Amino acid sequence: MKPRASGSRARAALSSGDGPAHPDRHRKGSTPLPTSALSRAAKKAPDAASSGAGAPQALRLVLASLDKMKAEDTVTIDLAGKSSIADHMVVTTGRSQRHVASIADEAVRELTKAGVKRVRVEGQRVGDWVLIDAGDVIVHVFRPEVRTFYNLEKMWSGRAGDTRSAN
Repeated sequence: MKPRASGSRARAALSSGDGPAHPDRHRKGSTPLPTSALSRAAKKAPDAASSGAGAPQALRLVLASLDKMKAEDTVTIDLAGKSSIADHMVVTTGRSQRHVASIADEAVRELTKAGVKRVRVEGQRVGDWVLIDAGDVIVHVFRPEVRTFYNLEKMWSGRAGDTRSAN
């Protein structure tokens, strides 16, 4: 008795009779995008998440809200030219889980009030590390132990002169 092959690759290989399906081959029923669709996609302007405020204004709002909420050891990292994910990264610390969540909540509230669209937040319920993605600005709010463990400043700064303390 032969073992049965499973999965779409196996079905494609069995139906074609020429061995395992090659990843570059198109599966039955799938067609590549026409070049006209690809060229239209390249011409479209990217839908910026922070369409209400530019990167400098969003950064100022974030730093002001962090200062207002007594965040500690705030560092701004310039990502322009290093990464396409954002122009600025802000790393800061709260004293406890509740403080971390409150800092993040205030930053999101200020960004939303200023018209920043689609601000995304991860980790606020736990409160150890909250990530705020405001498009042009990414904010990491940590408890001290978690910040020390992940050490994002070292990973993203590249050179010692690229980080600026906001406090």
